[in-house]
Amino acid sequence: MQLGSIEAGGTKFVCAIGNEDYRTDNRVIIPTTTPEETLSQCIAYFKQYPDLKAIGISSFGPIELRRNAPKYGYVTDTPKAHWSNTDFLGRLKQDLDVPMAWTTDVNGSAYGEYVVSTLFNEKINSLVYFTIGTGVGAGAIVNGKFVGSMGHPEMGHVRLKRHPDDLDFKGICPFHGDCLEGLVSGPTFEARIGKHGHEVPMTDHVWDIMAYYVAQAALQETLMLRPDKIIFGGGVVSEAFLVKVRAEFTKLLNGYVDVGNIEDYIVMPSVKENGSATLGDFALALKEYNK
Repeated sequence: MQLGSIEAGGTKFVCAIGNEDYRTDNRVIIPTTTPEETLSQCIAYFKQYPDLKAIGISSFGPIELRRNAPKYGYVTDTPKAHWSNTDFLGRLKQDLDVPMAWTTDVNGSAYGEYVVSTLFNEKINSLVYFTIGTGVGAGAIVNGKFVGSMGHPEMGHVRLKRHPDDLDFKGICPFHGDCLEGLVSGPTFEARIGKHGHEVPMTDHVWDIMAYYVAQAALQETLMLRPDKIIFGGGVVSEAFLVKVRAEFTKLLNGYVDVGNIEDYIVMPSVKENGSATLGDFALALKEYNK
């Protein structure tokens, strides 16, 4: 069975063809330009596969997820130029007559990690997946279902206690200034110290400041949702960085609740090369097809 995936990001769309075993058979990268140009290229790609049964789509947002809403399937009030109030799903359905699953990029990644865990008999019921890159977002799954009914969570915009060595930095979020995204997303390196993140050695104190903020986000989700694990992906995250995050988290939690082995609780993605969303999209497409 042929299944499709669209991982729609602000910089690029990753379109893929796979099967019910969630294996990728073909993959293409399409630059994110205007909605018409980008979505037309997606449609042209999938039209090469006449046996395609369903597509899973995980998109940057904010997006409308409520099926009974007039703008279900839309990218709504996004800061991404040209994409506000774009009927993403409607445009695809004009030319592709297959079932389509529709969710956020981080939900897609969360679902991919959840599926992998169940495939390997890890027997987890819940997880939170954070992406820390150009922006910050998170998706949560509890008992196999996404968290959020009025809309998708926006955990990248939670408020945090400021690090004492970072009080003069105002943050870069255009909506909130010093929310999580405004303090730890990739562009904050250049805003703080004039360098790109990949140029900054892990010994630089800015990583300790970032770890303090990310650990607070992990603490919030731990105390609110009590997930089985918290996964951090995205271009800013590395195993060396998570070592710092785990240390800060342990200090902040102060033994209040049990999270098991910290190295099994705060982790990198199981699916390599940021492939969690593609795998999750295949699984969601199959689920939509079987409805």
